[in-house]
Amino acid sequence: MLAKNKSTYTNMPFWLADTSLASKIHANARFEIPQKADAVIVGGGFTGLSAAITLARAGLKVVLLEAGHLGEGASCRNGGLLGPSFSQLGVDGLERQYGRESVHSTIRESLVAFNWLVDFIKEEQIDCDLSLCGRFRGASHPSHYAGLIEQAEELAKVVDFPAIAVSRQDQFEEVGSNAYHGGVVYPTDGTLQPAKLHRGLCQIAQQAGVLMLEHTKVRDVSKQGASYKVQYDGGVIDADQVIIATNGYTGGEFDKFKRRIIPIRSAMIATEELPESVIRSVSPKLRAHGGTERLVAYYRPSPDGKRILFGGRAFGRGDQPQLYSKYLQDFMIRTFPQLEEAKIDYAWSGYVAYTFDHVPHIGKMDDMHYAMGYCGSGVGRANYFGRKIAQQVLNQVEGKTSFDQFPFNTRPLYTGKPWFLPMIMKWHDFADRRGW
Repeated sequence: MLAKNKSTYTNMPFWLADTSLASKIHANARFEIPQKADAVIVGGGFTGLSAAITLARAGLKVVLLEAGHLGEGASCRNGGLLGPSFSQLGVDGLERQYGRESVHSTIRESLVAFNWLVDFIKEEQIDCDLSLCGRFRGASHPSHYAGLIEQAEELAKVVDFPAIAVSRQDQFEEVGSNAYHGGVVYPTDGTLQPAKLHRGLCQIAQQAGVLMLEHTKVRDVSKQGASYKVQYDGGVIDADQVIIATNGYTGGEFDKFKRRIIPIRSAMIATEELPESVIRSVSPKLRAHGGTERLVAYYRPSPDGKRILFGGRAFGRGDQPQLYSKYLQDFMIRTFPQLEEAKIDYAWSGYVAYTFDHVPHIGKMDDMHYAMGYCGSGVGRANYFGRKIAQQVLNQVEGKTSFDQFPFNTRPLYTGKPWFLPMIMKWHDFADRRGW
């Protein structure tokens, strides 16, 4: 079934529809940029802000430089889904290369990261519509159901992470769709409003004394003796330490990092406001949802329970809402025919960063600290890894993570421009339609 209506949408994140929220995030007084700092952080998303807060609270003079608006990237463009993200880890490949215990340690730490962020939001009293509503993951093909159950059983042997099997017969208590063949509910997963979380982090960082500067693009970082020269548009800062926190927006000025990141454009649409009966017909318990497709789709009600937000991969080059809005709307209607007449109010996209081994990476390269490569699960991972890399800068034992052991590799001839993605996307789309 294809979308029949021609929606007139706004090409911006629904999360920033409240202009007062956008202005609070982007408003920064123009301070005089210092010539010296204890630490310079490149990137104003979740990673950079989390690192900045940790360093500033430890007494360091911290300058954060952002090339665009603060939060302009994935931090304010994602779906606001929060969980341990076990399914996003490259478990099979890691186990073959590093052994089972290495994999188990990353699984355990992924749960630690999730719990840490939930506790941090509560302790800091960040108003970001956090809801531990649970998540339903549906089997998109009959053969996928057994794998979901097996994965849940294996995880239960490693961590205390509840999962509830849901048969196809009972799935309509969880999701109003015939598209699935049973599934699993993860009752402790959650959702939040990512732009509100970002705003909260900005406020905490400012209170801690972090100098945050927008529209200040870093052109080069060079090591000179025991310190660094950070060249930006308009000047130079001497820094004792540098953290690169650019993730999917890593540019050519950081070539070695760019060659290890695969930027993939992810897109979302938000429906018009709908009656509660329609929202409940899609998500009876107002949970987050997703399937087992290779080209993963994810969806959830808006925090106020009045819209359906539906996300997935974006085809084509650049931000082309005329392409991805139709693709996502068609996908949404195939999954939920009851939304056939729902108009689309917002359509937007942004980059997520994958890695070749499907795990996030943290450490030091070219004498610069970094944390990036969250593989589509950046809400929890970016905040946690930002804190961890700051602790490593501070030489704190708490900065050690199980992800330190994995080398951040690239591939021969890869320059950071994933020319192969269109072919891979088409292949995965073909495989999804056949249930492979």
